Amino acid sequence: MKLGSLPLPKGWYTVTMREMPVVRQGMAAVRFSLLGPMSVQVGDDLLALGPLKQRVVLAMLLCRPNRFVPVDQLIEAVWADEPPRTARKNIQVYVSALRRTLDSAGERIVHGPGGYLLRLAEPELDVLRFQALARTARQTAADGQLEAAFHLFDRARRLWTGPPLPELRCSELVRGQAGLLVGRYLAVCEDWAEAGLESGRPAEVVEVTTGLLERHPMRERLRAAHLSALHRCGRRAEALAGYEEVRQLLSRELGLPPSAALTTLYESILADDGHAPCPGRPSGAAQRRAPVALPADVCDFTGRGEQLGELLVAVSDGGAVALVTGPAGVGKTVLAVHAAHGMADRFPDGRIHLRLREPDGSRRSPASVAAELLRYAGRDIRSAEHLDQATALWRDWLADRRVLLVLDDAPDEASVRPLLPGTGDSSVIVTARTRLAGLAGTHRVDLPPFSVEEALDLMDRITGRVRGDLAAAERVVRSCGMLPLAVRVAGLKLTVLRHLPLAEYADRLSDPRIVLDELAVGDLDVRSLVAEEWRRLEDSHRSALVRLGALPGPSVFTAERAAVALGCAPDAARRQIERLIEAGLVLSPASEVTAHLAVYTLPHLTCLLAREQARWTTPAEQHGWEPSVR
Repeated sequence: MKLGSLPLPKGWYTVTMREMPVVRQGMAAVRFSLLGPMSVQVGDDLLALGPLKQRVVLAMLLCRPNRFVPVDQLIEAVWADEPPRTARKNIQVYVSALRRTLDSAGERIVHGPGGYLLRLAEPELDVLRFQALARTARQTAADGQLEAAFHLFDRARRLWTGPPLPELRCSELVRGQAGLLVGRYLAVCEDWAEAGLESGRPAEVVEVTTGLLERHPMRERLRAAHLSALHRCGRRAEALAGYEEVRQLLSRELGLPPSAALTTLYESILADDGHAPCPGRPSGAAQRRAPVALPADVCDFTGRGEQLGELLVAVSDGGAVALVTGPAGVGKTVLAVHAAHGMADRFPDGRIHLRLREPDGSRRSPASVAAELLRYAGRDIRSAEHLDQATALWRDWLADRRVLLVLDDAPDEASVRPLLPGTGDSSVIVTARTRLAGLAGTHRVDLPPFSVEEALDLMDRITGRVRGDLAAAERVVRSCGMLPLAVRVAGLKLTVLRHLPLAEYADRLSDPRIVLDELAVGDLDVRSLVAEEWRRLEDSHRSALVRLGALPGPSVFTAERAAVALGCAPDAARRQIERLIEAGLVLSPASEVTAHLAVYTLPHLTCLLAREQARWTTPAEQHGWEPSVR
C-alpha cells in the first residue's frame, strides 16, 4: 500500500490501528455530523451533547478525527487567551462526560501523548465520507470519466446541510476549523460545476452556482463556472454583466484585478466564442505546469518511521498545517522534504519549498517571500500595490488548488501566518527550531534525536564500516548526540579519511571540548551552524544557557538545580525554563508531570557550546561573547 508515490513507513499501521473504534456486539449504527450543526445519532436517538464548553471540546476532536488533539489546543479552543488555573482539570471533566455521553456508541475517546483522540470509522462521520467521495471523484475526473465524476461530486456536496458548527462560532479555533470545511465544500462545488459543464449540464450549474455566489461572491473559480454556464445557456449579456460585477467587487474590496483565467474567459464570451475553454481546465498557452520546487531528497533517508507516518497522515488529505520542531541538526528539513517528495499524487497542483531565512540566518523580508511565491503562481508582484495585496493574491491562487507548501526554518509566527491558505485543500509543513507557540490550529510533530540503532544505520549507510567495529561506532554516534546532522558529518569525515580507525575517531570525540571542532568536513561545519544560532539568541537566553551548561554532570536538570545555577527563586527559574522551552533551547518532558518532578535537558549541540562558553568567560563577559568558528 502506498500514499502517493511514497511507501508508507514501517510502523504506520501501528499508528493508524488505534483509529478503529471499539464497537460492541449488536450496537446500533452511529452517525456524527459536522457539515451543518454538530450532532451525534445512535440508531434513531439523537444524543444530548451537554453544555457549550463540552461541545467545543467534542467539535475539536471531530474536526481532527483519529488524530491526537493536544490538551493545550483544547484549552485554547474553550477559553482562548484567558484559561482558568483549573483548565486542564476541566478538560478532563469534559472528556469524562463525553465518554459517558458516547458510551452507547462504543469506546471512542483515547488519551495519548499530550492529548485526546476520537476514534471514528469513515462511514460514521460525514466529513470523512465527504473527503472520500471528493478524492474518488477527482481521480475519476483525472481519468477522463467526467459523467461519473459529476455524480460523485454531487453525492459529496449533498452531504452539506448548512454552514458547519454555527452554534459554536464563539470559539476562534472552531471558527477556523469551520472555515476550512467551508473551503473544502466550495472546492468540491467548483469541481462539480466544471464536471457539469464538461458533461453538458449548464442549466443545472447556473441554478446551483447562483445561490453559492450570493454567499461567496469573490470565489473566482466559482464565478468562472457560473459565467461559462450562463454563456452556454444563451445568456451572454448576463455573463458579461456578471464579470463586470466581480471586477468592481474585487477592485473595491481588495484593490485587485480579476485573475488571468477569469479575464481570458470574459474575453472569449465577449467574442462570443462558442468554444471557450472550460474554467479550471485551461488549454494551450494558458495551461501552466504545476510548480515543483523541492530540494533534492537524501538518498540515505534513515529511520523516522513514526514521525514520517504522523506527518503524512496530518497533511495528505489537504487543508492542514503541520509544524515540525526540534533542535538544530535533528533533521527537520530532511523529514519535511522527504515527505513532500512522496506526495506528488496527493498534491497535483504543486509542491513548493520556501526558506524563510537568509543564508546568514536573518529573517527574509516579507516582500521577497511574497515575490517568490507569486512567481510560482505565475503572477507579477507589481500588480499588488502593497504587501497585504501580494499575500491576498497568493491565497487567492491557492484557494482552488491542492498545493503542498514547505515553509522551512520559520523564525517566528508572523513570518508564517500571511502565507497560510485561507480556504481550500492545500496543506503546509512548517519547520522551526522554536516552538512557535502562537501558531494555533497546527498538528505538531516534535522531532527527537535518533535512537542508537537509527544513528548506527545512517553511519553504516554512509561509511560501510560500522560492522568492523560496532562498539567504536556506537561511541561515535553517542558523542554526536544521535543528531542526524552530526552523525552525517562524522560519517562523511570517516569516508574521506579511510585510514582513520573508528576507535581513534571515537577517542577524539570522547573529549567534549573538541567535539565541535572534529565535526567538520568539506563545507559542512557543525560549529558554524551552532555558533550562528547562538549569535541570534537574546542576551538573557545566552546567559541562562551558559549557567545551565556549567552544571556538573549530564546535561539534565530539575527546576531546583536550575534555580541554584541561575541564582534565583524556584518560581522565577521555572518561568525562565519555560521561556527557553518556547525558544527551542531546552527540551521538556514528553508527558505531563508536576513542575518539581520535571527533568529538563539541554540539546546536545547547544550544551557543548554553552559549556565551552562557561569555560572561556566570566559571568561579566557572557553577554558580549561571540563564539569562534573553527
